[in-house]
Amino acid sequence: MAPTHSVVSAVRVLEAVGERQPVGLSDLARTVALPKSTVQRILRTLAEVGWCVADDTARWRLTYRAFAVGNQARDAGGLRAVAVPVLHELQLATGETVHLAAPGGRELVLLERLDTAHRLRAFLPLGHRIPLHASATGQAYLAACTPAEVDAYLAGPLDPSTRHTVVDPDLLRARIAEVRERGWSVNPEGLSDGIAAVGAPVLGPDGRPVGALSVSGPTVRMTEEVFEDHGRAAADAARRISRDLATRP
Repeated sequence: MAPTHSVVSAVRVLEAVGERQPVGLSDLARTVALPKSTVQRILRTLAEVGWCVADDTARWRLTYRAFAVGNQARDAGGLRAVAVPVLHELQLATGETVHLAAPGGRELVLLERLDTAHRLRAFLPLGHRIPLHASATGQAYLAACTPAEVDAYLAGPLDPSTRHTVVDPDLLRARIAEVRERGWSVNPEGLSDGIAAVGAPVLGPDGRPVGALSVSGPTVRMTEEVFEDHGRAAADAARRISRDLATRP
């Protein structure tokens, strides 16, 4: 295996462990579509450098070393530090869970979550990868992208996360156009069953999207009656964060 291919394979294995942990060798090999012998060799190397560890049942998971390095990357662009004070205000104003996410390829990566005090709540783990078309944050992010970028995304796979996920490219274009006109997205049960959310894009100093935020909650509380109020609050918070990003030293 060439050195470049070895690195790519190692990263694929590392990411697969993170997504499926704890995970056995056979399952992992199927996930990354590599021979078991190759995956086993990669896992041993990752274990030697302290990134992975196997338990007593030979199932693999990431170590806290991976968490430490990932946490350093969590706010490499400064978005989280600027956003958190505004997100706290948004969470208090809406009473629901607030998420902040930043782009990572064809997905958004969850950077921050501020939980509601309600027992019944929306929950996504930090680092979770969020499909753009299936989420309020993702649709808001796409609405701030150029038409060419939207076309490129919609030309790729649009897998459903729930039976309510919009996967038709034309319907998604129409929804993105609505977000641009309204200023925030509305996504009832598109990402998770029983959860609705509103979202808004966060822009960098150059006016390009650098992330998105959302207000999420169970559909028993996140109803059509609160979409506009929570959507306006989300859009206002996103504008404040965008302004602070543009004016920071």
